[in-house]
Amino acid sequence: MKKKAEWPRRLRSQEWYGGTSRDVIYHRGWMKNQGYPHDLFDGRPVIGILNTWSDMTPCNGHLRELAEKVKAGVWEAGGFPMEVPVFSASENTFRPTAMMYRNLAALAVEEAIRAQPMDGCVLLVGCDKTTPSLIMGAASVDLPSIVVTGGPMLNGYFRGERVGSGTHLWKFSEMVKAGEMTQAEFLEAEASMSRSSGTCNTMGTASTMASMAEALGMALSGNAAIPGVDSRRKVMAQLTGRRIVQMVKDDLTPSDIMTKHAFENAIRTNAAIGGSTNAVIHLLAMAGRVGIDLTLDDWDRCGRDVPTIVNLMPSGKYLMEEFFYAGGLPVVLKRLGEAGLLHKDAITVSGETVWDEVKDVVNWNEDVILPAEKALTQSGGIVVLRGNLAPKGAVLKPSAASPHLLTHRGRAVVFENIDDYKAKINDDNLDIDETCIMVMKNCGPKGYPGMAEVGNMGLPPKVLKKGITDMVRISDARMSGTAYGTVILHTSPEAAVGGPLAVVRNGDFIEVDVPNRRIHLDISEEEMARRLAAWQPNHDLPTSGYAWLHQQHVQGADTGADLDFLKGCRGNAVGKDSH
Repeated sequence: MKKKAEWPRRLRSQEWYGGTSRDVIYHRGWMKNQGYPHDLFDGRPVIGILNTWSDMTPCNGHLRELAEKVKAGVWEAGGFPMEVPVFSASENTFRPTAMMYRNLAALAVEEAIRAQPMDGCVLLVGCDKTTPSLIMGAASVDLPSIVVTGGPMLNGYFRGERVGSGTHLWKFSEMVKAGEMTQAEFLEAEASMSRSSGTCNTMGTASTMASMAEALGMALSGNAAIPGVDSRRKVMAQLTGRRIVQMVKDDLTPSDIMTKHAFENAIRTNAAIGGSTNAVIHLLAMAGRVGIDLTLDDWDRCGRDVPTIVNLMPSGKYLMEEFFYAGGLPVVLKRLGEAGLLHKDAITVSGETVWDEVKDVVNWNEDVILPAEKALTQSGGIVVLRGNLAPKGAVLKPSAASPHLLTHRGRAVVFENIDDYKAKINDDNLDIDETCIMVMKNCGPKGYPGMAEVGNMGLPPKVLKKGITDMVRISDARMSGTAYGTVILHTSPEAAVGGPLAVVRNGDFIEVDVPNRRIHLDISEEEMARRLAAWQPNHDLPTSGYAWLHQQHVQGADTGADLDFLKGCRGNAVGKDSH
């Protein structure tokens, strides 16, 4: 365990606020127009509350209220809180996809911290990309930082049925196409999908990343599952405000917490909760920011033998509200520890080990957090497939897949991009049946651009009307964490850079063998070489702005899709005065 730093000591914020020079008076004097007394600048920890609130990020719409609770905690602990608005990439609103802006948000957060007089940071997050982007930015600067999430929405209900955000959107949409639900009923169901403040109430990407933050040790124990409108969410925010002040005094930083063991804990946790495939790409990027060598092989190695024990949509039947009442993530971590699947000595933002925090918790509902022998799937970790179609890997979430499709050979039905898919999928003349494999290209980090959540392609109506609800689907895209199905994602290298996916043709046969981690395009090596040699890119290239920067510098999904000039840039947090 890291030795605590000496206290008191001169903090970073005193480069701006400490002393009597002209430059210090310039910084400090302007701050006083907000009514701050002079003694607040006496060297106490200045805490930046990095708030991703936005009217256009509905999942984070209640974060200003939580920020006030964080401030109260900072004041109580003797710190000086400063709320700072930061880039908020909304999954619900951003086009072409919020993922395209995750790295921009991380860069903006990194520079907001580095350029301003913060000694520690509270990362106030919720919607999918806000959590990884703020952790990435804070990790790059490596000042003491702690996460508090906005929490999930309350359960939705429609005609007596639990409605999971996202999950039921996909389900009801398919039912409309199959003639099992009217458009009027779909619109009626809309009102039941989002009935309180908070993020998705399924184990989608937002809840997954909240769980990843807690499993990594970057949030206080119990943070992930508290509903957004529960009073205990406000208590968590206030306790987080108190804790960050002590973290600054102790100099407990992200690099102390986000170790290789912490990432392995998070990977196993993701398997146990049936977490989103998006966690793969985000944890790889976060690890890169602290210089941890995390790879797709680590995902397969650590997650392969972990059962999925959290019975939540889209893999199971309950929602985050029940997960919280059952005991939340601490119960899952305790189960992992008891099974020998947890690095118990990993340090957390509390200053204690993860095991010290969870060893005495109780599971209050074993239908929500299942015993291992009743797991949804005994091998719940993210599966990494490799072969001539994905030399650098592709991923699949087995807990959301159909068991009978995990070993399958089928004829490829190819869509060159998302627009091609939309133009063809509803055509009754499309040559496709349930034995085929749907393939979509040019939707990866460079191709879309940004790698949108379009990998869970809806099935054609002609198949849905037979009562078929799943087919094998392969793409270089991502999938919403709320979605389900036998969907193979993140195929690398992506089509837009000339990966093998780019040369798949209608009528080719593809073999998927999940038990043996294999994905294979059934053509000869010579034919593959001929096709790749003849390939020419056919996706649009941006010519200016951030889209151009992203296109030029984004890396592949297999390494986290970060910008190539941002990995490993940790440190250098003390700003230089330019006045």
